[in-house]
Amino acid sequence: MDLQIITRDGEPEYAVLPWAQYQSLLKAAGLRSQQPPPTSPEAPVEPVAELPGFDQLRVLREAKGLAIEVLARAVGISPSYLGLIESGEREPDAAIRRSLAWELGVAGWRDAS
Repeated sequence: MDLQIITRDGEPEYAVLPWAQYQSLLKAAGLRSQQPPPTSPEAPVEPVAELPGFDQLRVLREAKGLAIEVLARAVGISPSYLGLIESGEREPDAAIRRSLAWELGVAGWRDAS
């Protein structure tokens, strides 16, 4: 099996495998095959919902019931640095945006610049 393991802090986080092998695993598990998402430029574009800004980070964190220390640890930064991001004094880099997006479920932050 052609498998790529992506780690974070020395621990496995993601497994990436070819689409055909993924489909075989689904079939072996008795699950329905999935079609790959359309990649052609003619594919219909869904309307984009309003993306929350980083100024709403504290509200999103509190809505998830996360203490600043817990979210900071999960993202891999200090609570004081997360506080600076929440207050607008610092702009998170791409890696921190991806981690915040993952932890808070805000997909659009992964690609925000």
